[in-house]
Amino acid sequence: MIYEKCRLRTLLILAFIAFLGGCSRNQTPPVDTAPVDAAAPSGTPLPGGELRFGITTEPATLDPLSPANTADGRSILFNVFEGLVKIAPEGTFYPAVAEHYEIRENGRVYTFRLRPGLTFHDGTLVSMEDVLFTLNTAMQAGFVGFDRIAGVQAASDTELSITLKAPDLEFLPYLTLGIVPKANEDREKNPIGTGPFSITSYRAQQSLVLEKNPRYWQEGLPHLDKVTYVFTADSDALLLALQGGNIDAANITSAVVQQLDGDRFDMLPSPSNSVQLLALNNAAPPLKDLRVRKAICYAVDVEEIIDAAFYGQGEPSGSPLIPGLSRYYDSSLKNPYPPDWPKARELLAEAGYGSGFSLKITVPANYTMHVDTAQVIVNQLAQVGITATISLVDWATWLDEVYRGRRYEATIISLDASQAAPRSFLERYRSDSGSNFVNFKSPAYDQVYDAILGEADEEQRIKLYHEAQRIISTEAASVYIQDIWNFRTFPKGRFAGVVHYPLYVFDLSPLYRLR
Repeated sequence: MIYEKCRLRTLLILAFIAFLGGCSRNQTPPVDTAPVDAAAPSGTPLPGGELRFGITTEPATLDPLSPANTADGRSILFNVFEGLVKIAPEGTFYPAVAEHYEIRENGRVYTFRLRPGLTFHDGTLVSMEDVLFTLNTAMQAGFVGFDRIAGVQAASDTELSITLKAPDLEFLPYLTLGIVPKANEDREKNPIGTGPFSITSYRAQQSLVLEKNPRYWQEGLPHLDKVTYVFTADSDALLLALQGGNIDAANITSAVVQQLDGDRFDMLPSPSNSVQLLALNNAAPPLKDLRVRKAICYAVDVEEIIDAAFYGQGEPSGSPLIPGLSRYYDSSLKNPYPPDWPKARELLAEAGYGSGFSLKITVPANYTMHVDTAQVIVNQLAQVGITATISLVDWATWLDEVYRGRRYEATIISLDASQAAPRSFLERYRSDSGSNFVNFKSPAYDQVYDAILGEADEEQRIKLYHEAQRIISTEAASVYIQDIWNFRTFPKGRFAGVVHYPLYVFDLSPLYRLR
């Protein structure tokens, strides 16, 4: 596991250096030869076949142009839709719907040439109209990053340019947005993309079926004929399904790993590339008081959480940015609030809560790892006089009440990024961000974040990223716990080809069965 952590971090550093320094790309990496987990099984590949993959949440939408998309939904749709460019395992970007791109004028102009003969799942050719429709729809919907576009212009049926309002060398990740057919009037019920798999069946609360795209442009991929996502109620049900053979594989946490027989299963460690946090509603009393938020930070012992709820397997963060983005992550924030219960009680007394107060922590019940974390935190907060209670809700309720409605006091969740860029983790903290569900408001942070967007010098931009993280930490926006370690689990010796990305995604195309 130590090797895997170091390998991923090194790859990310190299990836971003290569990405920021490059100006022209037209090569597609051989995905079959991409780095795979060092502990992965090997053997003679078997063509075709099916994988039944268990998951505890289902996608909120099947439309890549819907702002309602969630982390687990994006992980599934990664296999169905592709953008002008696509992320490679090492974190760089290569042409997908486009066959070539160039970055000009120090990041102000991005030009693309479409891949000839590329078709959607329904067999229709991808046209310039489809690309323009997708980009314009994302701009109108207010997708993060797309407000930086000054204009999109098609020079011909195959060439287009995207001009930004100001130079931005980190804009390419936003163009991984899935291209859709303009003629498709019901993207939710009839999702059509260009990816290695197409969605052929979706039964709510039961399953979602992906089938191999026979027209996929990357020769030799995917290997499997079919992947069925099986939805389970929670991690306990997922464990039973694995042990009983009702599913072939799942993404599980270290707590679940402890209950599996290593002689029966291959368990491949990987970071979730998301930040687990105790999110605090900065607009709700008494959490609107900085002293109260800091007291909670001092009361929470992250190492105890990782030891008690995750069997010691986790990467403390202390920041809204994952440690894996080491070039941009401020490592001085690894432990910004060392456990200090006397200090916490002192701060509460200063804020007028010397006798404590009650706090409701709303947790999505389907995420056992977050429920386990909440139980540890309840005990920790009790030591400083805060009486915390856990309110378990279903995923749909959590999305409606907490994330969209912001009607909550505290919650525990993991936040991922839709793009492999530090900005993707930090943009939600701008005061006017639609995804700022913790209601964090800081003019100083807004100023620094805006400066990042306009900074062309890489080293200066890194300094600004560090400053932005420090402001969030100093203002105790929330309690940033860890990047949870997951384990991709398969029956012993039956599947191989797992490829890791610096994103919360699971690429199904390189997976294959073993003889």
